Amino acid sequence: MSGMSQAHVDAEPRPFMTGLSRGLKHRCPNCGEGKLYKGYLKVEPACAACGHDLSAYRADDGPAYFTILLIGHLLIAPILLFPIIWEASPWIVVPVSLTLLTTVVLAVLPRIKGAFIGGLWSIRPAPAHG
Repeated sequence: MSGMSQAHVDAEPRPFMTGLSRGLKHRCPNCGEGKLYKGYLKVEPACAACGHDLSAYRADDGPAYFTILLIGHLLIAPILLFPIIWEASPWIVVPVSLTLLTTVVLAVLPRIKGAFIGGLWSIRPAPAHG
């Protein structure tokens, strides 16, 4: 009987956008209630609200790559179109740009990691062996 109930749980639909939305909010992708992180980027081993195993979702370097891709296309590329970037002194442009980019990346990375984990939740990846 317990095998049948596990199969029923595995057959429940997991909408991709639900996982992304809950992850963006730093919430458990399974229930949307429990916290996803116990630190800046450290994922809780299990959801405090529903007990879902959050350690099963290995995000690895995916969130960092997506963050670089998004920031590069949405922030850096448009900034390069403004003449002030090319005309101003590098002693001003470099520290201001690095400060801005560092702040944006640090603010966006946990959200992208949450969305990444939410996406993994929806597609039910095979357990990692190793």
